[in-house]
Amino acid sequence: MKKRVLFDETMIARMITRIANEILERNDINDVVLVGIKTRGVYLAKRLKEKIKIIENFNVPVEVLDIKFYRDDLEKQSQDPEIKTPKFKMNLNKKTVIIVDDVLYTGRTVRAAIDAIMDVSRPQAIRLAILVDRGHRELPIRADYIGKNIPTSKKENVKVLLNEVDNSEEILLI
Repeated sequence: MKKRVLFDETMIARMITRIANEILERNDINDVVLVGIKTRGVYLAKRLKEKIKIIENFNVPVEVLDIKFYRDDLEKQSQDPEIKTPKFKMNLNKKTVIIVDDVLYTGRTVRAAIDAIMDVSRPQAIRLAILVDRGHRELPIRADYIGKNIPTSKKENVKVLLNEVDNSEEILLI
């Protein structure tokens, strides 16, 4: 398996800074809630929160979302899947919810996240912040905030490694 480092820690930090600035420019920050998709999306959401605090001196709330029970391929994982409704610490009604994840590929993970959020709340708007958009959408979903667009073939894979999870900080093309 051939690996190629596309971006290092410095470039990832720049992507986070750019996304944070775009979020600040396009939203009333008082209404924003960052919702990180487990696992790496949560850490990216926390980094965006910290960057926004540095830039604007404002604490944006961060929520965690586990979408595994909302996947449309759930029946492949279990004959009798148990559906769990997400529990958020705060009310997302009338908020601008920004879903945060590492890689956007087919759009199915994002669709599952939207379904989970809509099951328990009615946000004013739902936006998407993604570190890497690699293309090949199967659903009509697009990111509002993108760290980098990386055109790939379907045979390739993009792997985001974060210090919090992987003890390494880089984006790989595999």
